[in-house]
Amino acid sequence: MKILLTGAHGQLGQALQQLVTADVQLVALSSQQLDLVDAGQVQAAIAQHQPAVIINAAAYTQVDKAESESARAWAVNQQGVANLVNATTAATRLLHISTDFVFDGLAHTPYTTTAATHPLGVYGNSKLGGEQVLLSQAPERSCIIRTAWLYSAGSKNFLHTMLQLMQTRDSLRVVADQRGTPTSAAGLAAALWRAVQLPAVTGLLHWTDDGETTWHGFACEIQRLGLQYGLLHRQVPIHPIATHDYPTPAQRPAYSVLDKESTFAALGLRALPWQRALAEVIQQRAA
Repeated sequence: MKILLTGAHGQLGQALQQLVTADVQLVALSSQQLDLVDAGQVQAAIAQHQPAVIINAAAYTQVDKAESESARAWAVNQQGVANLVNATTAATRLLHISTDFVFDGLAHTPYTTTAATHPLGVYGNSKLGGEQVLLSQAPERSCIIRTAWLYSAGSKNFLHTMLQLMQTRDSLRVVADQRGTPTSAAGLAAALWRAVQLPAVTGLLHWTDDGETTWHGFACEIQRLGLQYGLLHRQVPIHPIATHDYPTPAQRPAYSVLDKESTFAALGLRALPWQRALAEVIQQRAA
């Protein structure tokens, strides 16, 4: 099976390449090699490679910068998806990554795939725009997987930042009133490869690791495991703060835990508890 992967240099793109199986002919293109905003470039790439499946892991993901670069965010996250749809035939399946930022965070129980969306900023709105393109123009051949708080061993992300700061600062202040679920890129990649094997699975899915925490709780567990596996050599205080104590250009959802039960049933696959997934990633980083 020939599969075209966009966003190949991102942390999810790299994780997908690490887990690819021998029966897949993977064409992995970075955003530099394939700019989704360029409709002609998208048409040419698809005509050249003629993939049976496209995994779209490319996105504009700079949440705060999107507030001042809204045109670029919309171009990548909505028009880029439309360019993929327009360049493919009904025979091409589309797997697309979306985000918990399509929700406003006012809920107190996990968001189901059918919950009403209400993004708070440009990033979430542009990602919702990409979802709507697929659901309206290619519903029978597309699968959208929303995820959250993505991290991996090698890329620049919350894990990487926390480990750096824990080595260089005497104390940290981390937001403690936003709840969600960390997601290992490797776990999400495994779920995507399972979805590839199940062509009947379409529509909206939710995938994160299992459980929930705050950014503060995530940071504390990073420190505990970092000390355990030798990535850190001293413990520093991690002080919980409120969102208003750390103002950012973009508003974040205060609660964005995703309900994954329907996805687990559809894929026949369950996610690891986030603490166990984090331990595996930190072990990998330590090695």
